[in-house]
Amino acid sequence: MRNQYFQLEFRETSACLHIYPPIDGGKMLSISEVTEYLAAKKMDKYNLKELNAAITNTEEDTVVFVGDWNGIPERESMNVHISLDKMKVTCRFYAPSVDGGKVMSAQDIISDLAFRKVKYGLDQNAIADFLANRQYCTDYILAVGTQPVHGRDAKIEYFFNTNKNLQPKRNEDGSVDYKELNTISHIHKGDLLARLIKEDPGKSGRNVFGEEIKPRTVRTERLEFGNNITINEDRTEIYSDVTGHANFVNGKVFVSNIYQVPADVDNSEGNIEYDGSVEIKGNVKSGFSVRATGDIIIHGVVENAYVESAGQIIVKQGIHGMHKGTLKAGTNVMAKYIENAKIIAGGFVEAEAILNSDVSATGEVRVHGRKGLINGGTVRAGRSIETEYAGTEMGTFTTLEVGVDPEKKERYLELTKEVSKAGKELDDMKVIIDNYAGMLKRGEVLPKDKLLYVQNLAMEYKDKKELLEPLREEMRVIHIEMMASDRSYIAVTRTIFPGVSLSISDLGYNIKDKMNYCRFKKVDGAIKSVGF
Repeated sequence: MRNQYFQLEFRETSACLHIYPPIDGGKMLSISEVTEYLAAKKMDKYNLKELNAAITNTEEDTVVFVGDWNGIPERESMNVHISLDKMKVTCRFYAPSVDGGKVMSAQDIISDLAFRKVKYGLDQNAIADFLANRQYCTDYILAVGTQPVHGRDAKIEYFFNTNKNLQPKRNEDGSVDYKELNTISHIHKGDLLARLIKEDPGKSGRNVFGEEIKPRTVRTERLEFGNNITINEDRTEIYSDVTGHANFVNGKVFVSNIYQVPADVDNSEGNIEYDGSVEIKGNVKSGFSVRATGDIIIHGVVENAYVESAGQIIVKQGIHGMHKGTLKAGTNVMAKYIENAKIIAGGFVEAEAILNSDVSATGEVRVHGRKGLINGGTVRAGRSIETEYAGTEMGTFTTLEVGVDPEKKERYLELTKEVSKAGKELDDMKVIIDNYAGMLKRGEVLPKDKLLYVQNLAMEYKDKKELLEPLREEMRVIHIEMMASDRSYIAVTRTIFPGVSLSISDLGYNIKDKMNYCRFKKVDGAIKSVGF
């Protein structure tokens, strides 16, 4: 196979262009490539129509007068095209004149590339291939840069349970067994707690100018831990120094023996603040506080007290808050009953009854058991509320709320407009960049001002794209919450009474008549009972 090509011939004082047809499916010339070559040689006395006819004649050789000859033979020449990303050099060679035109040597080719500052990734085999076969008007890739090798983010493997969303066991009679929760990650002295797999920084590449191309920045990690933990010499593994339990709080590993209170938290014990988990065999009396970085397990009752845990709070009897008691958990709150108390949970809330309380859970609120009742106060949940009874025959005002915060929805709408506008700007810029890239690929020569313009545009495109990514990520996170909101529901497995007010995201609905076996969801912009 051979592409169509041309060669200058001189006859006394005239210069002619000898055009050779393609062979075996070779590519045809473009008129622009030929006219640019002649312009560079200052030969412009040709008839464009005649020249075009000669190029389109693919059956036989043709000769066209193109100008005057100055008496100097034309040497073999090379056109060099460097890709916009500076990673590839493509060359096309043009034949020397028929009588006396000199051919290029390997050194001539290398020197010509060096003049254009191409000094990395030269393909000596490609140069040798041209010198051995000399195919004109044919693309030869003579230099290729080295792409960077992107690395890998660091990560940490944990060898104990970091998921606190365990549910209590439910007995056959519907009651909940708070004695056998098994939610604590028990560990023994010497146990491996976590292992750090370090980041791989990757490897830099180089473009054809020899400039370094750095790989993307990788995320680093390090093992964060508290007391009673030993780390190995290369700081990649941590081990427990004690037999007890492990907790994972805000990215940090804690190990401790559980702090046990043998009776009540009262005057004999005082307030408790502990870096680990706390187990209280009795009650938490009015006016006292318990704070822990791990779990808190209370075998008795919580009265008008303040209990705060970075993990979960389990009250095996119940909470009698006297309108002032507050429990705040990083994950879950589980109690036999909740009465006249304020509950804030980062996970779920589980109880057999919630009475006249202010309860808020990031995940779910589940009220099942012998009573299975929510009556009075306000109960909020990010995903769902499940109860057997809501309200009573007495019509006690009760509020049940699920779904995404309306302020987040407003932010999502703002982000949608911003991302859409920025995306359109990027699309418009890409069309221009691709258009110029196509022109360069076809061998067209751009003026310096146009070339500078497209280079600056390409840099601006890259910067805008990087600025857009955080907005898209924020939008994605809120979208996931909104999708979860659309799936949010309030389920009453037995009876819901008048006086109960429902809210799903930004919609409200008041119960006016007693209803049985209801599952309320957001459907077509309204709250409706969709059944089970």
